[in-house]
Amino acid sequence: MSTDLTAGPQAAPEVHRYAEALLAHLAAKGSAPPAPPSFDDVPGNWLPPAVQALVAILAGEDPLEPLSRAASRDQQQTALFLCLALAVSGQGSRIHASWLGTAFGELSLDHPVTHGQRSLWLAAARGAYGPAGKIFVLRKLDALSIQQHTDAQQWVQAIAPGDPAVVVPPSLVDFPEMAELPQLARPAMAAARLARLRERCAEITSTRQTEQIPPAPLDNSSGEPASAWVENEPLAVLRTLIGQGGPSGPMASLSTYLLDDLRPGADPHLAAIALHVAAPILRDVAEQLEADSRLEPPETLVVPLLGHRIMLRPEGPDQESMATAEQSILTDGVVHRGRPWAAAVLLVAGVACLVGAALSVRLLAAAGLAMIGLAAWQLWQRRRLAEADARYLAGQVTELRELAEGAVWALHAYARESDARAKQAADDTAELTRLIRRGPRAA
Repeated sequence: MSTDLTAGPQAAPEVHRYAEALLAHLAAKGSAPPAPPSFDDVPGNWLPPAVQALVAILAGEDPLEPLSRAASRDQQQTALFLCLALAVSGQGSRIHASWLGTAFGELSLDHPVTHGQRSLWLAAARGAYGPAGKIFVLRKLDALSIQQHTDAQQWVQAIAPGDPAVVVPPSLVDFPEMAELPQLARPAMAAARLARLRERCAEITSTRQTEQIPPAPLDNSSGEPASAWVENEPLAVLRTLIGQGGPSGPMASLSTYLLDDLRPGADPHLAAIALHVAAPILRDVAEQLEADSRLEPPETLVVPLLGHRIMLRPEGPDQESMATAEQSILTDGVVHRGRPWAAAVLLVAGVACLVGAALSVRLLAAAGLAMIGLAAWQLWQRRRLAEADARYLAGQVTELRELAEGAVWALHAYARESDARAKQAADDTAELTRLIRRGPRAA
């Protein structure tokens, strides 16, 4: 039996025309066209008797004879056609219990999901076959134990993407570089991610969200043909079954569909089923995140302040690390300007000019005085720069001490926040567990 449920032999043109008109009418009104089907049977082709069986079902008549002929020719495609056609017409409750299993076939982690399987999956998720259809899909997915064959982080990233690189708690707003330290970042990041997971689970399982979504085409509430459905939805598959659709698009793996269904903005009906599959993974992740969020900050912590590594203790900054940092500031911060050779040369030249002026040429006196004045100005400027350097270094040392004291108080505030963070994480885990335990019925 073929696993591609959208492949099949071509039927007579009359069958195609009537089947196309039938699908358009079903999608718009939920009933068969008023004109009875007028086409001949095609030996070996399942479609003509399948169409006759569908019309009989919609008319409330016995479909056994055409149904038997269609099933003897291709049982799987006959079941798929009837299940999807009745779902599109909003009368999915009329399917026989065995048809859904026959049409769906077997799911596998090693093979792509066929378009027929995905369309049945979607129809069941939207309630086309009632609670029994949704439970049928859930059992198919549960039987594969998908969570044992996938990476947990893939599911977490799918359901709650875009987490920030670092979370700065209120206590560390003035010291954001401390929030990047692994000892402090891990609990804050864990608590933030856990809260985000809880928020997404509440969003997926929210009945209010589902009620606000426009009615799906399966409900036929708009009264118009559902001709704009995406390629992998029921009507497109039906068109392919009757030979009126184009080539089928690429098929995706089971895990790809489930991860896409969990992403923000996905169909909430599909997201609810995917959340059920991901529930064991999310429970384990939530427990680990809760444990990480309860981690207490270390008693001593080395933090970078002004480019120096300072050890913080509960009673204050470590004096040894502070002394080393202050010495480094005073040593590395001094600007070495060399000896004032230019001023010395000017002084010597000025004195020489004055001596020369006293012995012979008086004009040398003015030059000598200018040189001595310039040398004195250079020495004064040098002294001002030295005083400014001393003030800057003293300011750096003072700033380092103030930052170290402030960091100690910030660490104390972070420790006080840890109790509230742990309590909130426990509440988030409990609520997340409750939400995913409700299952897809909540949506």
